[in-house]
Amino acid sequence: MAYASLPLSSSPIEFGTDGWRGVLGVDITIERLLAVAAASAQELAYRAPSGLKSRKILIGFDRRFLAPELAEASAAAIRGSGLEPLLASTPLTTPACSWAVVQRKALGALVITASHNPPEWLGMKIKGPFGGSVESDFTKAVEKRLLAGGKIIPLEGITKRFDGRKEHLEGLRSKFDISGMVEGLNQLGLKLIIDPMHGVAAGCISEVFGEEGSNLIQEIRSQRDTLFGGNSPEPLQTYLSELISRVKAANASGQKTIGLAFDGDGDRIAAVDEKGNFCSTQLLIPLLVDHLGRTKNLPGSVIKTVSGSDVITLVAKSIGRKVVELPVGFKYIAAEMLSDQVLLGGEESGGVGFGGHLPERDALFTALVLIEALVEGGRSLGDYLDSLKRRFGGECVYDRIDLRLASMENRNRLEALLKEEPPLKVASQDVIEVSCLDGVKFRLGQGYWLMMRFSGTEPLLRIYCEAPSHEKLFETLEWAKEFAQAA
Repeated sequence: MAYASLPLSSSPIEFGTDGWRGVLGVDITIERLLAVAAASAQELAYRAPSGLKSRKILIGFDRRFLAPELAEASAAAIRGSGLEPLLASTPLTTPACSWAVVQRKALGALVITASHNPPEWLGMKIKGPFGGSVESDFTKAVEKRLLAGGKIIPLEGITKRFDGRKEHLEGLRSKFDISGMVEGLNQLGLKLIIDPMHGVAAGCISEVFGEEGSNLIQEIRSQRDTLFGGNSPEPLQTYLSELISRVKAANASGQKTIGLAFDGDGDRIAAVDEKGNFCSTQLLIPLLVDHLGRTKNLPGSVIKTVSGSDVITLVAKSIGRKVVELPVGFKYIAAEMLSDQVLLGGEESGGVGFGGHLPERDALFTALVLIEALVEGGRSLGDYLDSLKRRFGGECVYDRIDLRLASMENRNRLEALLKEEPPLKVASQDVIEVSCLDGVKFRLGQGYWLMMRFSGTEPLLRIYCEAPSHEKLFETLEWAKEFAQAA
């Protein structure tokens, strides 16, 4: 069946830090998606490394509304571009798509997903032949192809399928001593509650552990729900109340238990310790660095984004590791992982990648490294984190708020003010240093900083803060909100 030329909407298609996303039916329509799929596939073929003869483009999709159907439609656009589409047989995590690209030596992958965004959103991520997100110059080239126009003639045909979920989970099993981890968890008397937040990571940890670990794992919110319970499938404390209450109840009954949560497409992670405390990657990354670098003595530098905790730097330097700080966005970390030997790269929003795995966030791999760290350390999550606090200066608390400004005019005025006349004091604290690596970051002391970073497309200000106490954290965030609204 032939299709007519598919026109684009009048609004331009623009990629964000990792892919193209928007509201389904408004920003994301089948016409626009097919155009983006074709342009992305053509750019992957154009940029194929010398010696890579493949014509295959893999297509993955998550559990969102219409994601499977739009993935199948994308296959026709890829075929119409003279390339060979290979479609996932089931919904699968984004890192599973990256794994499949590397294993098959494909040109790349297109993943129909909106990751952790609200339920009404959808979009597409582009993965290169190296198994990670493409960089900004690639997506700019895709945008230019779209602006240039041209006919898109999707071609119907039989699309081959691949079982990316099974292959990824088998790959994970091969990298860990699962039997040893099961035995260690039993010795610790520690059980796991898994919350995939209705996303594609559902059932994955249970499948990796298999029958021998079935008594250790309980899973909640594993069924497909395209509304994700009415919230964004992002592993933030505010969306994990059920997991936190389940973990607290289990421990109150005498069963030592921790929780693990994954976002909608399985590339972000958070945890809940045995005391019921929410643990973001600001806490988890230092633990992972300590385990891999000190306990296992694996090689490589540590990569963090500018919004990452100071504790990451302290732990890394204590074991003699170089620390590289980059702008927010895992694609910057991935580029470093491709050019140098990296132990671990992570960001505060939940994404962690490992040099011995993929240049890609993989929440399932991160979960297994975390479990391995607890088993080999012979202690539960809260105990391990408490030991790090004692070794590296005590309490260090973090939070982030998103503040919607009145208009883009207000946003632009505030951005200019921060760059041209940054404050000399923040919440009565002297500003020691100002960094403009990404947004504006004010250094107030060791383990104490405030960062303001703007959305590029809407009047939204992201405010990040790490402080030595909850009181200082609250005071500093309140100061930042008042400063932003008064500008």
